Amino acid sequence: MVRAQASMETRLLLRHGEQLLIAVVIPVIALVGGVVAAGRLGIDLDGHAPVDALTPGVLALAVMSTAFTSLAIATGFERRYGLLKRLGASPLPRSGLLLGKVGGLLVVQAVQVVVIGAVALLMGWSPDPLGLLLALPCALLGTAAFAGLGLALAGTLRAEATLAVANLVYLLLLAGGAVVLPRSSYGGASEVLAVLPSAALGDALRAALLDGTLAVLPLVVLAVWAALGAGLASRFFRWE
Repeated sequence: MVRAQASMETRLLLRHGEQLLIAVVIPVIALVGGVVAAGRLGIDLDGHAPVDALTPGVLALAVMSTAFTSLAIATGFERRYGLLKRLGASPLPRSGLLLGKVGGLLVVQAVQVVVIGAVALLMGWSPDPLGLLLALPCALLGTAAFAGLGLALAGTLRAEATLAVANLVYLLLLAGGAVVLPRSSYGGASEVLAVLPSAALGDALRAALLDGTLAVLPLVVLAVWAALGAGLASRFFRWE
């Protein structure tokens, strides 16, 4: 039942034009545009080639877009239309419904990685081979953190408010959350930004894919956000 629910969630996400735009198109545009701009302007990205420095951040953006923005919006409108209430009364337990949503997220994220990775490789991306393996637990922890926050948002606010807040938070973190660009690009604000889940995920993926290392502090920050999101969702989530 969980596998069937995950399959349905995946199809719904991939068929929804707005969610597909957030999940795939915007990260690809951010990658291509960022690499081209950095190359033309001669921007220093900690001494790394633009495509190598920006691809981990764009992958972090893709995780955030799917696990937070898309999940929050879709769940918020499912709650508004009474779909969650009806599914909650089905033979599939509510924990199974949530697991199905997470399974759908992971499938969509795999598609994102394939698409973004292919574009990055065509542009000359050369990730650390060990880092490809180390990036997996970082991405999973980031997914847990953002999914918990997304469910907490969708389960407490009205659908329209969820739509507005999720998109606003996405845009704010995209612009100033140190997710695509390294934190060093933000000058004196870099230390403050380190506590954001967006910056922590970006830092963790950059450490893995650029240097082949696990950054402990960003992973701790993500774990704290994951625990906070799960706690808020379990405490305040309303099914109708």
